[in-house]
Amino acid sequence: QVQLEESGGGLVQAGGSLRLSCAASGRTFSSWAMGWFRQVPGKEREFVATINWSGKSTSYADSVKGRFTISRDNAKNTVYLQMNSLKPEDTAVYYCAARYYYSDYPSRADFGYWGQGTQVTVSS
Repeated sequence: QVQLEESGGGLVQAGGSLRLSCAASGRTFSSWAMGWFRQVPGKEREFVATINWSGKSTSYADSVKGRFTISRDNAKNTVYLQMNSLKPEDTAVYYCAARYYYSDYPSRADFGYWGQGTQVTVSS
């Protein structure tokens, strides 16, 4: 079992930066692949980034590639999403998710554990 709690969301101007954190409970955090997804009202939850258990493999949606960086600290049971050069279209609720196996472009259905989400709003 894994419990996830996101933090770090907020309001930022276009071009600014935010760092999201996801704290996980459970002794086996270092075994899990982690992901970030986002969702706006009326739309499907979409993949943003994912990282394997060691942090050596990562993958990003094309829309955030080069601007966002996913990382993890297994000693702190925490995964991060550093978001730079933010755009108004990045506005969404961001969710952290966990799964046992890693793949480059996972779908929402691949993840069995989810946090409650944190709101990110980018003003123009």
